[in-house]
Amino acid sequence: MNYKEALHHKIFKIVSDSAKELQLDAYVIGGFVRDFLLKRGNHKDIDIVAIGSGISLAKHVANSLPNKPKIQVFKTYGTAMLRYEDIDIEFVGARKESYNKNSRNPVVEDGTLVDDQNRRDFTINALALNLDQERFGQLLDPFNGIKDLESKTIKTPLNPDITYSDDPLRMLRAIRFANQLNFTIDKNSLESITKNKHRIEIITNERIIVELNKILQCDQPSVGLLLLDNTGLLDYILPELTVLKGIDEVDGQRHKDNFYHTLEVVDNIAKHTNNLWLRWAALLHDIGKAPTKKFSNKVGWTFHGHEFEGSKMVYHLFKRLKMPLNDKMKFVQKMVFMSSRPIVLAQETVTDSAVRRLVFDAGKFVDDLMTLCEADITTKNPKKFNKYHNNFKIVREKIIEVENRDHIRNFQPPVSGEQIMKAFNLKPSKEIGLIKDAIKEAILDGDIPNEFEAAYSLMLKEGEKLGLKTA
Repeated sequence: MNYKEALHHKIFKIVSDSAKELQLDAYVIGGFVRDFLLKRGNHKDIDIVAIGSGISLAKHVANSLPNKPKIQVFKTYGTAMLRYEDIDIEFVGARKESYNKNSRNPVVEDGTLVDDQNRRDFTINALALNLDQERFGQLLDPFNGIKDLESKTIKTPLNPDITYSDDPLRMLRAIRFANQLNFTIDKNSLESITKNKHRIEIITNERIIVELNKILQCDQPSVGLLLLDNTGLLDYILPELTVLKGIDEVDGQRHKDNFYHTLEVVDNIAKHTNNLWLRWAALLHDIGKAPTKKFSNKVGWTFHGHEFEGSKMVYHLFKRLKMPLNDKMKFVQKMVFMSSRPIVLAQETVTDSAVRRLVFDAGKFVDDLMTLCEADITTKNPKKFNKYHNNFKIVREKIIEVENRDHIRNFQPPVSGEQIMKAFNLKPSKEIGLIKDAIKEAILDGDIPNEFEAAYSLMLKEGEKLGLKTA
């Protein structure tokens, strides 16, 4: 079969001409070919395999391009990368690999195209298109990858035990591709992942998180998360989640399975946001329930303080997995900590004061918090479901109304500490904090508007209560 139409971009002719001048055979391989055959839109990453030096081919291509792009060379791996227009192109010499049991970094030797295709993770990623001028666009498919594309199957080119044991990251990639592409993992391959799950321990957390993030960014992340759980990989990666599994019963009183509830919440939120960190918040919003679970004869099962406990666990989880300990982590912590607030609000009569406090505490993330809480409603009782969502709608309307009037979202005190010091001729002291808190509480309770004159007047009254005299 010939697929010249896949190679219509001018970069492929330039690579083909450069390969001819260097007397090299060159091929496009991997994701670009797979995604073209799956009609998955414009692929911005291209992998080129040269039978010979991929670095030499990259340099020749760069010199042939009008803008002479800069090349990144990785001599250890015999690879080079350049960016042309909006496309990232990686060049590598065909190679064969052998692995040490304790590392996913292979010993690399020069090899043939067959050697290079043998080392690929899946049959659908071993598909190659010839860039030779006489056979331009000819498909090379040694493992029936086309058949696996048609049957939507993830299968390894070689024995899956070898493929996964050699590079255990491929186990996560298999699950991620199954989730992304809506494919099924071949039965032997799935059994092999389960058998080799312990090998994931040699993979760095940074690499694991790349794959986990891609799973979370799928349309229905629960597919990948369930595969991680069913194969036993999730126990190694996120034990905070797997410990949520199961339903306990005492005296006929039960609680819901918080693991499967979490998967539902993640799927729910995926329908409404592409924000990766909000999806992480959905994934972790109940992790505090395992350590706080208790049974009381009076009220049954309780999880008191699970939001606070969960928000502390977020930090340790991010640190363990080498995730960013920055504003992204703090955002997830805040969402987990506040995850029940709007739900409690939606059970009661929605007062302006309660909404003001919600907006004050959530700040600019109040809309994200509402999205998380709406996703958290997984009841199968249609009456309860509709009641919650109708109340959330009222809360959202109240947020807009209160924000337009009181400007709480990015709250700044109408009277500053400096103004308080000047009014009472004070130096820095606890009285300033007490007065500012009194003003803030009065605004949040709706006793005074969020305006300077009202706040200044209250400041004078509070100062008088504290025995302060105006300057």
